[in-house]
Amino acid sequence: MRELKIFSGRANVDLATKICRHLHLDPSAITLGKFPDGENYCKLDEDVRGRDVFLVQPTSPPVNDNLFELLIMIDCCKRASAERITAVIPYYGYARQDRKDEGRVPITAKLAANVITRAGADRVLTMDLHAAQIQGFFDVPVDHLYAAPVLNEHFAKMGYDPNDIVIVSPDEGSIKRALGHKKRLGGTLAIVDKRRTSATQVSQNTIIGGPVEGKIALMFDDMISTAGSICGAARLVHAAGAKEIHIATTHGVLCGPAIERLRDAPIDSIVVTDSIPIPAEKQLPNLVQLSVAPLLAEAIKRIHHDQSISELFRER
Repeated sequence: MRELKIFSGRANVDLATKICRHLHLDPSAITLGKFPDGENYCKLDEDVRGRDVFLVQPTSPPVNDNLFELLIMIDCCKRASAERITAVIPYYGYARQDRKDEGRVPITAKLAANVITRAGADRVLTMDLHAAQIQGFFDVPVDHLYAAPVLNEHFAKMGYDPNDIVIVSPDEGSIKRALGHKKRLGGTLAIVDKRRTSATQVSQNTIIGGPVEGKIALMFDDMISTAGSICGAARLVHAAGAKEIHIATTHGVLCGPAIERLRDAPIDSIVVTDSIPIPAEKQLPNLVQLSVAPLLAEAIKRIHHDQSISELFRER
């Protein structure tokens, strides 16, 4: 591991530190800041010539600041003659802008992929993309990890009887994810029929499958943003008679009215990972944060040694 260097941007320093701890490495030294006029500043405080460099920086809110800081770090490493640069992006911002759903709009997920590649990234390591096809937006190799094993392990430790569980997909687009969790945790499957009425409004009136009444409902999604959809689904499941409702997601974006909505919703626990840091003002009594640092660390080690990433998920 002597030739391996792991640098962290300012978006999630705690996660980068945990990754390094898992690999028995010290975080590589870097100086990041802003000039008085607001321009970003970056200086590597260690030699990276000929090294395998990993840059840990989720492009979470503030998305533009964190994305541009990542670009500067990549460029800095490239000009310092790093042998290979891997952008470790646990949360990929702009992922929901992955297609033209109406006229005269951009595909910003592709634009972000273009600039990351053009800046000099040789490969990308990311987790639970909102749309898996975003991997094809990059012209460099992409390793796409899943937090499902971490979430499944949490609920497996709760000791629920599979006969008491119903796995709930909050919309039709999450059915495949829900089936994966059902395979590992058991239980039955239910789907919330969600219809989007506008860019910010959805309607949820029907539950398909089940049954839900008297069951422990486990609801999985890739992210919680404003929490409108997930809280609407939770209310529908609660009205259908679920005795407990637990929601689990990889990325806790928690923006806008999310905290108020989650606080008022009939939810017993909210499980998120540390792909995005959760500030103190967004903490809730029923919020549980799991770490994906061991998973990312193992992936980094495998990439460094040119080993298979898919093997991580074969038996999980």
